[in-house]
Amino acid sequence: MTGRLQGKAAIITGGGSGIGRACAIRFAAEGASVCVADLSLEGAAQTVHTIEANGGEAFALAVDTTHEAGNEAMVARCVAAYGGVDILVAAAGIGSGRPPSDTPLEPVTTLTMPMEHFRKIIDVNLYGVLFSDRAVAGWMVANRRAGSIINLASVAAKVPLPGAAYSVSKAGVWMLTKVLALELATTGIRVNAIGPGLVETPMTEALRSDEGRAQRALSMTPTGRFGQPEEIASTALFLASDESSYFTGEILHPAGGIFTG
Repeated sequence: MTGRLQGKAAIITGGGSGIGRACAIRFAAEGASVCVADLSLEGAAQTVHTIEANGGEAFALAVDTTHEAGNEAMVARCVAAYGGVDILVAAAGIGSGRPPSDTPLEPVTTLTMPMEHFRKIIDVNLYGVLFSDRAVAGWMVANRRAGSIINLASVAAKVPLPGAAYSVSKAGVWMLTKVLALELATTGIRVNAIGPGLVETPMTEALRSDEGRAQRALSMTPTGRFGQPEEIASTALFLASDESSYFTGEILHPAGGIFTG
């Protein structure tokens, strides 16, 4: 362990897979005690198993981030276990509002997307982040504790994608990040966002398994490859650590050159 987060307590939502899992494992390797929160307790427990096998400290917690009370309980559980909260990575999110059992369909437009799918994406990707941010920042303010909040947005926060809901949700996360950074600037709580490009996670599996769609997606990326979750975790580590002490209200794009201008 290099100890860049030694003595810190971190909550990672969406910690059961993908970018959230990579962040949890990396943070624990850097000395943080980690609350691994996920809708899937099984996924969170698998992440904790990996952390503990490498000598780190963590526990798993089932949380539906779209429920405000669930986020408050998540913070209370972390405080009870580790004495406080210093870092939040709000990584829980979805790419589609379709049930997992649905047969993949062609991309929909704003006019054809069922509204229940649209609402689900907004609920998870925007309200879920809002509720997690409020719960953690509320505890930090009440306890005069400085800290770092990191929200997972996307390049879609700035690039419109068909179907609207995903881009709208991530644009909302980016604006939420800026508003909270402004409101909390004098408290010692920093709020930043990460806007990844195409990353090899379960969320992009359907796209990556379709050669035509994958090639079209990669044509947007100058480096010509998908990113790895660990590369996003490195960005989150920077924002969580004291090395980014003068960063707040910013969005960093580990995106393979999608934004070059």
